[in-house]
Amino acid sequence: MTHEQLIVLHTIVTEGTFRGAAEKLHKSQSAISTMLKKLEDEVQFSLLSREAYRPKLTPEGEVFYRQSTRVIQQMQQLVSVATNINAKQEAEVFLAVTATFPLKSVLEMIGAVKANYPATHIRLSRENMGGPIERLLRGDADIIIASMDGVPTEQVEAIPFSEVTIMPVAHPNYEPATTAHMKTDSEMQSYTQVVVAHSGSDTYSQSRDLLPGGLRWTVSDFAAKKEILLAELGWGGIPTHMITEELKSGKLVPLNIESYPPRQSHLFQMRKRSSNVGIVAQSIWEKLKAL
Repeated sequence: MTHEQLIVLHTIVTEGTFRGAAEKLHKSQSAISTMLKKLEDEVQFSLLSREAYRPKLTPEGEVFYRQSTRVIQQMQQLVSVATNINAKQEAEVFLAVTATFPLKSVLEMIGAVKANYPATHIRLSRENMGGPIERLLRGDADIIIASMDGVPTEQVEAIPFSEVTIMPVAHPNYEPATTAHMKTDSEMQSYTQVVVAHSGSDTYSQSRDLLPGGLRWTVSDFAAKKEILLAELGWGGIPTHMITEELKSGKLVPLNIESYPPRQSHLFQMRKRSSNVGIVAQSIWEKLKAL
């Protein structure tokens, strides 16, 4: 069996169809079918059931697929090791971090990396919504810290990194905050929700936590959003670490909204599977894992 055959199986499963896998891998559908058939002949059992429109892993295929995913990841790591052995210090490394995450620990890590690799210019960008993943897939960023919402998992290597609590809040004098009962979505539609604009194009735009049909005010960053909430001009979700003092002093209070409870945003460190990782980018990757 070959690495390419395992990639074909993985892509069929993630894309859901032979046609989707063919388009993703830039091969003909017949070539995809042939490669999978050769793999099945070699292992001597069926990996996928073709009875329905969408191929489905057989019980034996489930076991094989789980192990093959580990092999693919190990192959990518092996490629990275080989690249690093021959690599020279990069001229620049680009790190994009979601605006919901506090930067303190990341900045300390960058300082340590700069001390070891002073000749490399490290670019740090704060991005909103789907901005980090767009930068990564476009080839601008080498490493990102972001949520997995809308991320094509077959294209990236992702490791759990941290969690951030997003809480809907408002000034205590803002009308929805003056009573404790749960507000329905229809009740909240007449109040202005302040949202932070997506920092990329619409390709990887994320719309989580947007109240459908409601009034909306879009701003460029969380600092502006917090100022608007403090000015009693709207409500919105903000990472709790950004409003610790305001919550403690009562300048901002949590809201009780039907479809907008406080939620945990799970963040991951990510890089493209297909990218050549340099020694500085690898150092940043390893130090992020240790945070």
